[in-house]
Amino acid sequence: MNDDGPEVFTIGQLSRRTGLSVRTIRYWSDIGALPPAGRSTGGYRLYDAACVARLELVRTLRELGLGLATVRRVLAGESGIADVAAAHVAALDAQIRSLRLNRAVLSTVAKRASGAEEMALMNRLARLSTVERKGIIEEFTEEVFGGLDITPGIQEQVRRTVVELPDDPTPEQVDAWVELAELVQDPAFRQRMRAMAEFNTRAAQDDGGAAGTGDRQWFVEQVTRLAGDARESGVAPGSAEAAGILDQLLGATADRDALLRRLEGAAFAEADRYRRLMAVINGREEQPQHNEDFAWLAAALRAHPAG
Repeated sequence: MNDDGPEVFTIGQLSRRTGLSVRTIRYWSDIGALPPAGRSTGGYRLYDAACVARLELVRTLRELGLGLATVRRVLAGESGIADVAAAHVAALDAQIRSLRLNRAVLSTVAKRASGAEEMALMNRLARLSTVERKGIIEEFTEEVFGGLDITPGIQEQVRRTVVELPDDPTPEQVDAWVELAELVQDPAFRQRMRAMAEFNTRAAQDDGGAAGTGDRQWFVEQVTRLAGDARESGVAPGSAEAAGILDQLLGATADRDALLRRLEGAAFAEADRYRRLMAVINGREEQPQHNEDFAWLAAALRAHPAG
């Protein structure tokens, strides 16, 4: 210490003052991030109060994750701290999103007890871009609804069907997206959904275009209103009253055998699963499933196969 000048510190004293190791301080000094204020008569490096402040800045920047090259640019005045901070925030945000996605994928793998092949598939599906996810859904909806005589309003609704997986998805959302992507790319599922869409279109046309739409939603609403009410009222599927409800719901020309095959083939259950997965991915409230209503309808069709 020099009584005639500012207080100075050796590396050891600076280490005790700041809590940083001598090795770290010496390294930063060697690379030019912390040049000494001078040297003692014995040749030892000495540091003053300005060095202490500079050392605290270096430590803070390093603890915040900035690389040494960036730290040196800040110390040299080549980059402003505010600009560096803003750039680092953007980098951290990207890293956080990636870590959250990694966590979500690994959580799904653990829950499914997946093997290496399925894990690789899930990871690939989870990391698809928004455009790529949109392409998968658009291809599916075109194959299911393309060429059908559905109303312009429903056509627009189909075209606007999107999968908005957020940047920081929950494990449930990643799991839902992976399942949905696998489902809509299954040719058998597409065929069943297409057959169901064709049936709904014909049913609406036979009914005079009820509600102005051939959309599946129209048929679900009819089942809920008629079959659902009957079920809740205790109407037995094999009763004469149930036969009248079928006539009201399906009309005289509907192919009841085809409808029963689709119900027994779980097409409607799969469609409900598709809608539920979309709701989870997009953060929307799940819609009612109506599975009991469709089960009643299937039972009634078995009991009354012809109109």
